Amino acid sequence: MKIDLQAVEEAAKQTYIRALKALPPDIKGGFARLTETETAPRAHDILLTMVKNIDVAEANDNLLCQDTGVPIYNVTIGRNVEVDGTDLVAAIRRGCERATREHPLRSSVVHPLTRKNEHTSCGIGVPVIHVDFSAQPERLEIQMIPKGSGSENNSFLKMAIPAEGVDAIKEFVVDCVINAGGKTCPPTIVGVGIGGTSDLCVALAKRAAVRPLGSVCEDPEGAKLERELTQAVNRLGVGPQGLGGDSTAFAVHIELAATHITMNPVAVNMQCHSARRSRATITPDGVAYGY
Repeated sequence: MKIDLQAVEEAAKQTYIRALKALPPDIKGGFARLTETETAPRAHDILLTMVKNIDVAEANDNLLCQDTGVPIYNVTIGRNVEVDGTDLVAAIRRGCERATREHPLRSSVVHPLTRKNEHTSCGIGVPVIHVDFSAQPERLEIQMIPKGSGSENNSFLKMAIPAEGVDAIKEFVVDCVINAGGKTCPPTIVGVGIGGTSDLCVALAKRAAVRPLGSVCEDPEGAKLERELTQAVNRLGVGPQGLGGDSTAFAVHIELAATHITMNPVAVNMQCHSARRSRATITPDGVAYGY
């Protein structure tokens, strides 16, 4: 299957806009569960206000949040897919620029030193584009994630000592959630990366943060730790918007990688309550959109 680059460009544009305007069903389900279990009256009211904000935004075809984030595109290329990598990246960048100019969207992307904003949501190394491969035939998937600064500013890495064991991992994650407080606009998805190298560990944490609610770490020990940390985080009392309550996080998600015998990297990356994402799947039958 030869990929139509115009379809890629349009998909990059549409997924950006769709991600900013419609919250995935699993996140809405997460709000429903937290609303049912929240015991603090003020926190319960805050959750209801958040849900109303989502409903009003979607009903009026408006943005869920004013922060359009740093655009991230995760591309998965299946078997028997023919596409030039350089052209693919260029098409995604054009689609990102078009979404910002034609919608229009507020560009949040600036030069790191001059702070100049080109008003395209693009810049040096941005949009962030990750490419992976799949055994599924004749399909190319583009997942778009607008990562806002409230959640991204609360990113942490620790090169833990292996002898400290799992308890050190738990302590680090809990401390990160406490330090973040209300700055991440909780309830959050707390993404945790464990193992690998420092850069891989941080990437794993972000991958964990954008996993759908209800998904579970494929490793049994990782899945067990997810359950334990989700319970621990929601006992901290941070609550919605950091104003107290039981609903600090929808969930803690963990992704693992093998690591060196003398180190154990641990990273935390959080997703705010507006956990936005959108997906386009390109096949011989056309383009299908989802979450």
